[in-house]
Amino acid sequence: MAGIYFHIPFCKRLCNYCDFYRSVKLQLLPQVVEAMRAELAAQTDFLTDHKIRTIYFGGGTPSLLAPHIMQEFVEQVSRQFDCSEVEEVTAELNPDDVTEEYVEALRRTSVNRVSLGVQSLSDAELQFMGRRHSAAQAVQAVRRLQAAGFDNISVDVIFGVDGYGEDVLRQTLEGVIDMGVQHISAYHLTIEEGTSFGRALAKGTMRCVEESRSEAEFALVHQMVTEAGFEHYEVSNFALPGRRSRHNSSYWTGDEYLGIGPGAHSFAGDVRRWCGQRVEEYIGGVEYGSERLSQRDCLNEYLMTSLRRAEGISTALIGERFGEDARRRVERSAEPHLKTGWLIKDGDRLKIPAERFLVSDAVISTLFEV
Repeated sequence: MAGIYFHIPFCKRLCNYCDFYRSVKLQLLPQVVEAMRAELAAQTDFLTDHKIRTIYFGGGTPSLLAPHIMQEFVEQVSRQFDCSEVEEVTAELNPDDVTEEYVEALRRTSVNRVSLGVQSLSDAELQFMGRRHSAAQAVQAVRRLQAAGFDNISVDVIFGVDGYGEDVLRQTLEGVIDMGVQHISAYHLTIEEGTSFGRALAKGTMRCVEESRSEAEFALVHQMVTEAGFEHYEVSNFALPGRRSRHNSSYWTGDEYLGIGPGAHSFAGDVRRWCGQRVEEYIGGVEYGSERLSQRDCLNEYLMTSLRRAEGISTALIGERFGEDARRRVERSAEPHLKTGWLIKDGDRLKIPAERFLVSDAVISTLFEV
């Protein structure tokens, strides 16, 4: 089964850390919506699997879309694909967009899961990051959604922010857990070139947190959230039983997906495709970049995505899909990490313990076929 992703590349204001493609030219939103409808209409044959399991509105700021427009996209997907078994329709929302009127309208759509960009419950940290909502607005947004009957709510949290220590993080985690949400995504701040934080880092007015502090904050997130009953099922993601993100999980398990909109990516068969256009270019007609994945690419991608998950990799599956030589090579490369405890063996599966997910990239890179 496959997924559909709609990228809404608009923001009222650019956050200081964000390097996703986005634009503040909100006057172009209606034209982009029309171009996205046209792009979707032309892509019925891209997926080899026409049975859709999940639909996701991401960004950018999808809550800049009126809920009825989201529903029109869902209905267009239903006309073009088999949506008889759709399990999850997610919309990312900014807390300050979650008015009573917006929630009431959203409740009349097919959206059954909401992802809320909370990031912090410290007003000072929110201002530092360039967020346009307050901690009180974040709490109010969750309460409004719950009061309207939404019972599958995810919130995003950012840690590893220079100048804001474990006490601030603990306060945020306690508040988020107390909200009674079903899913928490906790991301370590990454400072990218081209962002406001990236420019500050280059000027020396900001610094990355030390590795020891990153490890301590990651450990705090893992401890507090798992003790609250959440499963740490992927490096950055925690869910109550049965509440994993089905859409994001499909990326990590190699399912097909179709991305619509400027900045969106797609994957089907062994083809990866993306639209790298700016919104002004996209309005005039969509153009794609693409690549065909080799057998080695597919193996390395399986290692990368699977070892970031609680289930880890199956060496038996590697043997079946990529050959016995590949299986033996991976097992040999894993031996040093089994001795240090950075990898554990469970039957034919190799896993990184969840409390050590922060070092997953260092482990995974040693298993790659080069």
